[in-house]
Amino acid sequence: MNLNPFFKQVYDVVEQIPCGRVASYGQIARMLGHPRAARVVGWAMRCCPEHLPWQRVVMGDGSITGGMYANIRKALLEAEGVTFLMDGRVDMKSCSWPD
Repeated sequence: MNLNPFFKQVYDVVEQIPCGRVASYGQIARMLGHPRAARVVGWAMRCCPEHLPWQRVVMGDGSITGGMYANIRKALLEAEGVTFLMDGRVDMKSCSWPD
């Protein structure tokens, strides 16, 4: 598979997110030295290989995206022990990776 080099970097980071933790699109972009590329990280995640923990990438405020997959994503995160706020967003203070 011939991947876009930036997408490959995104997937390398996503692969490292531990169970029970999450990272935001913006965090991943900053980690890769491209702080304004959160949207591109989102594009990469649309094509994310199935073996990666795609559910662990959320919005910066803890909102879960994914259209028809949002409920699946939330269920997977709950099963991993990710905590949620009363409004349904991930508790980024306690679950954000890296610390």
